[in-house]
Amino acid sequence: MQATQILIEEHIVIKRVLTALEIAAGRLERGEELRPAFFINAALFIKNFADGCHHHKEEGILFIAMNAAGLPSDSGPIAVMLAEHEQGREFTVAMKSAAEAWEKGDQRVRRVVAHNALGYVTLLRHHIQKEDQVLFPMAEKTIPSQEQIKMDADFSQAGIEEARSGVQEKYRVLAEVLEKESTRKI
Repeated sequence: MQATQILIEEHIVIKRVLTALEIAAGRLERGEELRPAFFINAALFIKNFADGCHHHKEEGILFIAMNAAGLPSDSGPIAVMLAEHEQGREFTVAMKSAAEAWEKGDQRVRRVVAHNALGYVTLLRHHIQKEDQVLFPMAEKTIPSQEQIKMDADFSQAGIEEARSGVQEKYRVLAEVLEKESTRKI
């Protein structure tokens, strides 16, 4: 199914940022110097790519198709994924807020930044594994083939819109920038 393949490919980009975020948070915990902007930019990547593009397609297309195929959205795998999306948003908001306070001079929040960054990394790594290994195969078995065709078309349309706006390219470039910055000494 084309839709789940697109999501898996987006997971690869997201995992690159998770690794960069983990490296940077570890450096922050060890007292190394980093720019607060690294974590602000990581939050922008999460909000606009991981959540804005990726989770938007899951929640707005895939989960709806799975629900129509008989999987409830208020319990079971879909409910777990939705709850984890929300938990990820909470980690991201807290990380960004603390990084902005740090950028304004509050050094005490560095620990809060690292805690929320690492919380997000742990959550998303497990989340992606569950989606790739359980949820997506379940979708492919559960959603009738006619609905899969419609869903693939909806994903293609979303991809066209993302390409037209440049959002995919912009955040793939940001992922690369974050990877490089996570290991660079200031």
